Amino acid sequence: MNLLLEQCTTPNNITSSDAHSTQSISTETTGQTPTNINVVFEDGEWWYVGQADGGRRRIASHNRKNNIRMFVAGKYIPKSHPLHKPGNYKSWEDAYNHTELDKAVSGYVYVITNHAWPAWVKIGMAVDATDRCKGYQTSCPFRNFKLRHSVFTDNRRQSEAVAHKLAGKAAEERRGEWFKMPVTKAINVLNQLHECN
Repeated sequence: MNLLLEQCTTPNNITSSDAHSTQSISTETTGQTPTNINVVFEDGEWWYVGQADGGRRRIASHNRKNNIRMFVAGKYIPKSHPLHKPGNYKSWEDAYNHTELDKAVSGYVYVITNHAWPAWVKIGMAVDATDRCKGYQTSCPFRNFKLRHSVFTDNRRQSEAVAHKLAGKAAEERRGEWFKMPVTKAINVLNQLHECN
């Protein structure tokens, strides 16, 4: 829509209130709703009005700024993030292939559960724990995986190895990254990691 708005011009004889009316009439008759409610036509120009300070910014300026930002699943990723790459992505896998993601050192160690296996927890690592849980949902028709806890760490591989070692001692049984233990114990294991960092 932003590209469309940059190319859009309004005749001089239409006022901003007419432009709002024209826009609402056309969307009502076609059954469509505007995709960005923060874009308005005022003073003969298109403006973005979603500023934190209540101000407004020209669409072209807003688009230039957004072209250097990164969003993953609607979440803003700061430029300081080691995997920052401008764009809007559904998941980290959309932004990078697995080889590139594997090179990332920092990330999260997480605890995920599924009520189908109530006594078991999975302790794993990912660049983004929420994104990883969403990935599990794709392979499950009931979408019943839950992210219970995650801890950010500067070295996710090393932290995951320590978490697996600690969880292995506390669990009744272990199968790969799955541990038969209460969720509270698994969360305590991750909190111990956080204290070590």
